[in-house]
Amino acid sequence: MKVLLTGGAGFIGTAVARTLLAAGHEVRVLDNRPVPGGIVGDVRDPAVVADALRGVDAVCHQAAKVGLGVDLDDAPDYVGCNDLGTAVLLAAMARAGVGRLVLAGSMVVYGEGRYDCAEHGRVGAPPRRYADLEAGCFEPCCPRCGAELKPGLVDEDAATDPRNVYAASKLVQEHLASAWSRACGGAAVALRYHNVYGPGLPRDTPYAGVAALFRSALARGESPRVFEDGAQRRDFVHVSDVASANLAALASLDSREPGFFRAYNVGSGETHTVGDLAEALAAACGGPEPEVTGEFRLGDVRHITADSRRLRRELGWAPKVAFAQGMAEFSRAAD
Repeated sequence: MKVLLTGGAGFIGTAVARTLLAAGHEVRVLDNRPVPGGIVGDVRDPAVVADALRGVDAVCHQAAKVGLGVDLDDAPDYVGCNDLGTAVLLAAMARAGVGRLVLAGSMVVYGEGRYDCAEHGRVGAPPRRYADLEAGCFEPCCPRCGAELKPGLVDEDAATDPRNVYAASKLVQEHLASAWSRACGGAAVALRYHNVYGPGLPRDTPYAGVAALFRSALARGESPRVFEDGAQRRDFVHVSDVASANLAALASLDSREPGFFRAYNVGSGETHTVGDLAEALAAACGGPEPEVTGEFRLGDVRHITADSRRLRRELGWAPKVAFAQGMAEFSRAAD
């Protein structure tokens, strides 16, 4: 199969390219950074995208502006890169008759994860209040009785509740892909990545993930600075497992009915805290112990962990890199 891979020069895109090539697919990369044999250009440019789609059987769309961002001044870039770029791509796919799409989604579309109240059962966690966070009260509470909620695994049928501009832009991408599949008789899968890490993870930018920020601090001989109390629950999934999920999703599209769209969580199945992450990296790097600061960002969510059983059950995918193994490898990566 000939696959157009947008964002193929990026952290996840590079891993996806390697995995697709190893499986025997032909890969054409479109990115705004040069890649040997690839096309340099912007996914928002209709002429560039039309040229990139020539002779292509499927698209794996990884190109996006990522991370929480700095402030709302980032909003136009997020919407332009993620939503306008996706719209331009889908329109070009419709014109070219390319009917298979794997979209890089994100767990951020859920906002907070799943929560249960001892008295009221499953409830939605309200947005956290600045005053509570400033007072060190980080756990979400039941909107009905005020009791502290118990976090659990979130599945794909959970309501979406994006709580920052990046999250909103990722949900719009999914809606665009779903609308495209219905209008054009295509088939699309959205892979909702949880916290992806591994060699090649971008560092030293305001948009870097927490794993990269911690490793950068350790490389400077500094303690990783852990926000809140470090008990935030996450699912850290290795980039090679994310790449294999893309391969499985791509293979599944051949048998889908016209108009098909389905979302899948991509997670390791292991729940760890942000504090666990900092401690694992500090130990692997031989660096200073993490510093729990109590600082917070209003746009962050408290707990979000994946139920990825749908992906395992329907596409036969399974992660291979355990947390301890992956963190040890990540700590030694040369990038």
